[in-house]
Amino acid sequence: MELILKQDIKNLGEKDDVVTVKAGYGRNYLIPQGFAAMATISAKKVLAENLKQAAFKQDKIKKDAEAIASRLEGVKLSIGAKAGESGKIFGSVNTIQVADALKKEGFEVDRRRITFETEPKFVGEYIANLNLHKEVKVQVPFEVVAE
Repeated sequence: MELILKQDIKNLGEKDDVVTVKAGYGRNYLIPQGFAAMATISAKKVLAENLKQAAFKQDKIKKDAEAIASRLEGVKLSIGAKAGESGKIFGSVNTIQVADALKKEGFEVDRRRITFETEPKFVGEYIANLNLHKEVKVQVPFEVVAE
C-alpha cells in the first residue's frame, strides 16, 4: 500500500514522502491517526506541484537571506548598557537589544534568530550569530559600552 506521509514518522520517512507499507499498518494506524493519506495518482500530482512551489518559495527566501548577509558584512554595532566601575554590566545584553540595534541600521532580523558565542556580561566586544536561513549564517560583531 502506497501512502503520502503528512508528517515525519520515525523509521518510516519524512513529511511528503511516498512510502510503501503493509496494508494493515496503513489502514489501521497511519490513516486513522492522520499521519498519512492514500497515494492515488491525483494525490501524487498535487504533491509534486506543492513540492515544486515550496522549492520555489524556499529558493526565494534563501536568496533574500543571502542578500541581507552580504549587506551585513562590515557592520559593527554599539549597544549601551548600565555598568559598574569594574566593567560588569547590570543584567546582560540580550537578543532583543541586538535586534533593535540592527533595526536602527536598517536590517529587520527576528530576535529568535540571534545567538551569542559568549554571553555579554561585561563591557567589551562580542560576536552575535545570525541564522538568517538554515544554510545562511552570519557573524556580526558588536560592542557593549557603558552608559
